[in-house]
Amino acid sequence: MMKTDPDILPFFDETTNTVTYLVSDPATNQAAVVDPVLDYDHASGDTSAKSADRILQTASQAGLKIIWALETHAHADHLSAASYIKQRTGAQIAIGAQIREVQTIFRPIFNLDDVSEDGSEFDRLLIDGEMLMIGSMPVEILHTPGHTPACVSYRIGNTVFVGDTLFMPDYGTARADFPGGCAKTLFCSIRRLLSLPPDTRLLMCHDYKAPGRSNYAWECTVEEARKHNIHVHDQVTEQEFVTMRQERDKTLRTPSLLLPSVQVNIRAGRFPKAESNGVVYLKVPVRLMREASI
Repeated sequence: MMKTDPDILPFFDETTNTVTYLVSDPATNQAAVVDPVLDYDHASGDTSAKSADRILQTASQAGLKIIWALETHAHADHLSAASYIKQRTGAQIAIGAQIREVQTIFRPIFNLDDVSEDGSEFDRLLIDGEMLMIGSMPVEILHTPGHTPACVSYRIGNTVFVGDTLFMPDYGTARADFPGGCAKTLFCSIRRLLSLPPDTRLLMCHDYKAPGRSNYAWECTVEEARKHNIHVHDQVTEQEFVTMRQERDKTLRTPSLLLPSVQVNIRAGRFPKAESNGVVYLKVPVRLMREASI
């Protein structure tokens, strides 16, 4: 694989603990945005593009042309700004081809008649092992499911954007209890990433400050993860990991933005059409008590 080193600028959104990356090719000034965040206040329903505009302004000042909005998966903890990035730049939105499976899972849950199950909301569906280009830089697609069926990692030279598959070594690994998730599959995906050369840079999508750490961090090497990741270092067996992950996931709360995030993100960052009063609505499935006649 061509050893082209990209220029990488991280943008951390503390509200959702998400890291978005502006990745560019120094030779051509073409760029991609990995996992862009749309600002959303759940209490009021207000949205803004403040975070995305900061990235766009940085790219403009650097003379970069954004040609891709790359999603590592359909996130459950923030709304994607991929559609906004596309509107402003003409960039194509790409995600793992297994997004079709995710759409099939969630379309009936929310009764979303306007959502396909073929991924056609996205401009490009990515399969394991294929390449896309950012200028002269090849980007290798690594299918790394387990957290969700559609998770992909993006490998550019000596750097891999791992999405939610891994966290910093002192924090561990992603949950695997979302619909379509699987702890055993996640272990296999992680071991695939950790089989890369020891000096490979792993860039995370989130950081929550592990206990005892006062600063946010989102980068480690394969070697550091293999030695020190508290959930999946080299001495951890598959069965030990699966048991730990399943027991831990039972204790985790549902992400506060899961319901709005999924509905928007399986639409490639788009909202449903406004209703007759001009207002856009997202759905909240409600399980009524059997005896209720509300």
